[in-house]
Amino acid sequence: MKRIIAILGLFLITYTTFAQQDPQYTHYMYNMNVVNPAYATAKQSVLDLGALYRTQWVGAVGGPKTLTAFAHMPVNKKIELGLSVISDDIGDGAKKENNLYADFAYILQFEGSHRLSFGMKAGFTNMTTNFNGFQLESGNTTTDEAFNQNINVFKPNVGAGAFYFTDKYYIGLSVPNLLPTKHIEERQGINALGSEEMHFFTTAGYVFQLSDMFKLKPAAMAKFAKGAPVTVDVSANVLYNNRFELGAAYRIDDSVSGLMAINATKNLKIGYAYDHTLSNLGQFNSGTHEVFLLFNLDLLGKGYDKSPRFF
Repeated sequence: MKRIIAILGLFLITYTTFAQQDPQYTHYMYNMNVVNPAYATAKQSVLDLGALYRTQWVGAVGGPKTLTAFAHMPVNKKIELGLSVISDDIGDGAKKENNLYADFAYILQFEGSHRLSFGMKAGFTNMTTNFNGFQLESGNTTTDEAFNQNINVFKPNVGAGAFYFTDKYYIGLSVPNLLPTKHIEERQGINALGSEEMHFFTTAGYVFQLSDMFKLKPAAMAKFAKGAPVTVDVSANVLYNNRFELGAAYRIDDSVSGLMAINATKNLKIGYAYDHTLSNLGQFNSGTHEVFLLFNLDLLGKGYDKSPRFF
């Protein structure tokens, strides 16, 4: 429990000093519509399903665990609808946040495969805390007012984004939560401990055809929030025979990662990433693991000619 206190203490220090940070993703390129409601595939009648699970700072008791899931599909050439769920757990239930959003994207078709989509997401966030049984290193129960009252709150939220894409590259801008909220309000003379500010995301990726068998897929994501340091991820994956994928990523001043994925069937993609922590937190954990599944379902049974999902 002492280590959980340490993790939560670190989290709350970050909470009071900086704006609340949304969960990190190493495979953000395969988790895109969770970040950007304008993300679209423009494959009519094809339902895209996906799930990603991330366990961060393995070995540090109470390290964050994040589960995301999504479903989206075009209803015609101009409109794509989706649903996304994000569940984030810090401190083995000490602080849990569940988000449910519905996504809407409107797609403008330009020359060739060039498209521009605008998206909106709307839903709610449920945040709960459970500080029962927290103890100080001395073994005494903490008397800190911030840990003496559990909370359970629901907050509505909306987001927006834009996504320009072709068969070879994409550029995205998004703000998943447009309504800043305070998670822990002032009470009994104690100042609010945390607030969730707007997070601005920029994403980009490209597919280079190196040969008939090899493709190079660089990608990048930057995240901005008021009062917080900018987070920048860069990665590069090599795709062999449109089936096997291997790559590396770097999160500036935070971690380095190894990534791999396989198109197990024409409808199913499976991936894994391992992050090695470079910051001072590295001495307290053995890294971060992340896995994802992507599945495409042809609802009309047209036997569509599916190209691999590059992003």
